[in-house]
Amino acid sequence: MLFDQINKELELTQRHLVVLKKVIESGPIGILKLAEETDMPTHKVRYSLRVLELEQLIKPSASGAVAGEQVEEFISSFDDELESIVQKTEFIREIGKSI
Repeated sequence: MLFDQINKELELTQRHLVVLKKVIESGPIGILKLAEETDMPTHKVRYSLRVLELEQLIKPSASGAVAGEQVEEFISSFDDELESIVQKTEFIREIGKSI
């Protein structure tokens, strides 16, 4: 359906955010510990770590993942980014109501 891809992306984003939150709170933290504490399979944790590292939100260390250089900027812009998404969904809702 039309919203399947959006839902998949939201679920993926949610998973990345859960992993990022745990790294910020508990870092340095390894893949196995992250998988255990988030109740996610290791392959999904590994993928999220890769994505977060590409965004410079985390970085690897000998002891596990730690917060990266861009995490403070990401946190400071989080509400604005989310508000932009909310506004888009509200506009989509209005379109749907008019159909």
